[in-house]
Amino acid sequence: MSDFLTRMKAAARADKKTIVLPEGEDPRTIAAARTIIEEGLANLVILGDPAEIDVPGAQVIDPRHAEQHEAYAQKFAELRAKKGVTIEQARAQVMDATYFGTMMVKMGDADGLVSGACHSTADTLRPALQILKTAPGTKLVSGFLVMCTQTPEFGADGTLIFADCALNIAPTADELAEIALASARSWKTFMGDVEPRVAMLSYSTMGSAGGEVTKKVQEATAFAKDRAPELAIDGDLQLDAAIVGEVAELKAPESSVAGHANVLVFPDLEAGNIGYKLVQRFGGAEAYGPILQGIAKPVNDLSRGCSADDIVGVVAITAVQAQMAE
Repeated sequence: MSDFLTRMKAAARADKKTIVLPEGEDPRTIAAARTIIEEGLANLVILGDPAEIDVPGAQVIDPRHAEQHEAYAQKFAELRAKKGVTIEQARAQVMDATYFGTMMVKMGDADGLVSGACHSTADTLRPALQILKTAPGTKLVSGFLVMCTQTPEFGADGTLIFADCALNIAPTADELAEIALASARSWKTFMGDVEPRVAMLSYSTMGSAGGEVTKKVQEATAFAKDRAPELAIDGDLQLDAAIVGEVAELKAPESSVAGHANVLVFPDLEAGNIGYKLVQRFGGAEAYGPILQGIAKPVNDLSRGCSADDIVGVVAITAVQAQMAE
């Protein structure tokens, strides 16, 4: 287990939060829930049929028959009134476990939600945006992964953030800058003892190659520097120039980020998603996430290829996010 996850688990135990798992029908969720309870990482609410879910120490709720159902439906109808949602439609919508779980977070009955083992990212994100909305001052919701590699010379003892690997397919320069700034804040949340160093990745280093992608990355870097001049951020940088000191000395000798980056911002979703899975599968890295940033309260998405251990890790991370949001 990585040092990062060890720290997340210790922090989660120190101030236990209540996390909702809407996918009580998934065997990985049940296995993860038992571990979470055994390790004391969080108070759990599992949504599903109590007759089918056996996790001692967890609260199991069937959204279809829950005592909170009507109160949640009334609140959901109020929140979505401008969209024309009626109370009858709200009652039907809150039957859905993810919507019910998100309403638990909205109403203060839980501190965070983790879903996605058997649902798409859209299924997790849609209720979060409809019910919880974005955090104050946030323009964009994005997703990152915490990558714990077996190469300690990269990032912070082998730990890096990769973004955006989950949501924004073809971000504009302005959106890419927002992803970079949000990712730097997320780094500080989880790795506060090490300052973020953000690399804006491309197939070019400091304009060594032309093209629209390179131009976009350069513009995004300028936007981010203008909005957060105190942040160590640079680009465009090729991946090797961003993390390998010897390459950085050749390609970007004047950069304070090159060779030392711990937050890697990919130019689009395609590059980010492929990149993290290559590092995970070929490099043997532990990948935690996608973790969502920019939502008013902690809601996190899982890869549908996740393991029970992955769910445990994301629950611990979500609990720490909830602590930091207080």
